[in-house]
Amino acid sequence: GGNHFALTMAPMGSVSSRSHRAEAQVVMMGLDSAGKTTLLYKLKGHQLVDTLPTVGFNVEPLEAPGQACLTLWDVGGQSPLRASWKDYLEGTAVLVFVLDSTDEARLPEAVAELTEVLEDPHLDGVPLLVLANKHEAPHALPLPEIRNRLGLQRFPGLCWQLRACSALTGEGLPEALGSLRRLLSYRSPRSLQVSAGGGRQET
Repeated sequence: GGNHFALTMAPMGSVSSRSHRAEAQVVMMGLDSAGKTTLLYKLKGHQLVDTLPTVGFNVEPLEAPGQACLTLWDVGGQSPLRASWKDYLEGTAVLVFVLDSTDEARLPEAVAELTEVLEDPHLDGVPLLVLANKHEAPHALPLPEIRNRLGLQRFPGLCWQLRACSALTGEGLPEALGSLRRLLSYRSPRSLQVSAGGGRQET
């Protein structure tokens, strides 16, 4: 699935709140064919289905037991549609970027798109979770190589994590959700306690 989807997390107990600011919005994006739609349905516990590039958007609810209700917005992410990505960034608590770890040829394009998005002022102080998808493939790039090519040291104040996962097998998805929840707890803009260097590499 070539798309981008946003997750809106409404903390338990906030039902009486009329303010959308009480929700923690997580925006997920990446190049077309990174596997985001497959990831979406795998998180829902659905069987794998053949997907087409998303034009427009899909919306799916996702239950997170004991913590939050998530609504996933799956929005088209092919090249002509990427100009709209920044429309989703205001109020973002965590940015999630999905990479195809088997597509070395398009990695520079993915890094360029991510770099442009990270320069948006709405993301000042917002943590980043990078998911290296399709990691079950034998020819997937290793995480240290992906980490080096991301070049995120150019953003010294950025708190970020890199995780490998597979939308095909489900491997790494529980850990990815765990990282997402931890980053959500660090989401106070401009007041993050950032460890030196950031970018913890986890497998």
